[in-house]
Amino acid sequence: MAKDSYHYGLGRRKQSTARARVFGGSGKITINDQPAEEYLDNNERLVWELRQPFAILDLDGKYDVSIVTSGGGMHGQVGASQLAISKAIAEMNEDLRGTLKKADMLRRDPRMKERKKPGLKGARKKEQFSKR
Repeated sequence: MAKDSYHYGLGRRKQSTARARVFGGSGKITINDQPAEEYLDNNERLVWELRQPFAILDLDGKYDVSIVTSGGGMHGQVGASQLAISKAIAEMNEDLRGTLKKADMLRRDPRMKERKKPGLKGARKKEQFSKR
């Protein structure tokens, strides 16, 4: 792989979108031009979740990732980034696709926020029933 070549992946989760570029390097992950740990406020759980695709494939420390993400909240952005990284790795090496698929890393999480319904307090919450 040439130094300036990369593999691209797009991921979405809830209202978040993430575009990831994966290229050879030393394992650095940057999100919106900030180190991942700094962007995620040193939340170990989110950083661990972000590195899952590499951990499953034993590729820790072999690739750098540059992510541009927008929309939604922190968890949605991490989920979108995880999917984007997985798609980029699958594009990079077709042999790794099966392992990622078995680990359920190549499927978009379809759950979205349910819309508010007329006459209700939220999507499902109703006024308390009163018999009299």
